[in-house]
Amino acid sequence: MTRDSPDTVTWRDLDTAAREREYSPSSCIDGNYQPFLQAYIERSLDARSQTPGRLDLAYGSRPSQRLDLFVPPPSGAALAPLLVFIHGGYWQELSKQESAFAATQCVAQGIACAALDYTLAPLASVAEMVGECRDAVAWLDAHALTLGLDAKRIVVAGSSAGAHLAAMTALPDVIGLSGAAATRPPRVRGAVLVSGIYELEPLVGTSINAALRMTPESARSLSPALRGLQGFPPTVVCWGEVETREFKRQSRDFAALLKRSGTPCEAFEVPQRNHFDVILDLADPGTALGRAVLNLIRSLSSA
Repeated sequence: MTRDSPDTVTWRDLDTAAREREYSPSSCIDGNYQPFLQAYIERSLDARSQTPGRLDLAYGSRPSQRLDLFVPPPSGAALAPLLVFIHGGYWQELSKQESAFAATQCVAQGIACAALDYTLAPLASVAEMVGECRDAVAWLDAHALTLGLDAKRIVVAGSSAGAHLAAMTALPDVIGLSGAAATRPPRVRGAVLVSGIYELEPLVGTSINAALRMTPESARSLSPALRGLQGFPPTVVCWGEVETREFKRQSRDFAALLKRSGTPCEAFEVPQRNHFDVILDLADPGTALGRAVLNLIRSLSSA
């Protein structure tokens, strides 16, 4: 790698070993991220026990194309805004079972919450995952009224690889998809992108790509940072203080691209949080991320 200042170093200045380290978020926490995964599990179990939901709703024909939905009790004639959460795990692990941790706090604030499953690598390509997430949100949009949801206030959120999928879902148009994802684009009104990766080519040549099998060309085509962002919805971009330089740079750069495209974008770093625990603040109104999410949803008009 070069000796340039951190502000001028890009991923192309890094050798493979450096990219492996920079794109391994657990490298900042001594490699052990299992306690955070356990927190996802425990908080999701608590949320499911406290907040009744409609589980395993099918948005497609594959067993992995399912979602869990938690909707607040009706408030007069008003329909609930919806926060759709797409989990991370480098497109290779986790599921909706560990992804309901925000449901109780969402419902307490009058916000519905959906946790998505999608087919993981190596059973699906990243392009197929993008299509599935877009299909899921389009399905929620199409069935919003019967589910008690306000289709004009759908916000997608994601963490890590889930932030990438959320960004691709929020794009007004994604070239190269087939099936329902191409013919029935989702209507996304806002996005919350936490500790994400928005340019995928740096992963090519690392161990992360072994199951993904991306080429430089396919990685570029699946990078929201390299697509036209005109029409992208209002967005919150954030990341933890305890993250690698590349993860921080990717978030800062994508936020800057959104702002240059005319998208209202709030971007910030969360002190004392790392790549794995920052997302636990998603719907907590006592945190910077939770307040930003609530303000974004409240700013959306149902008219």
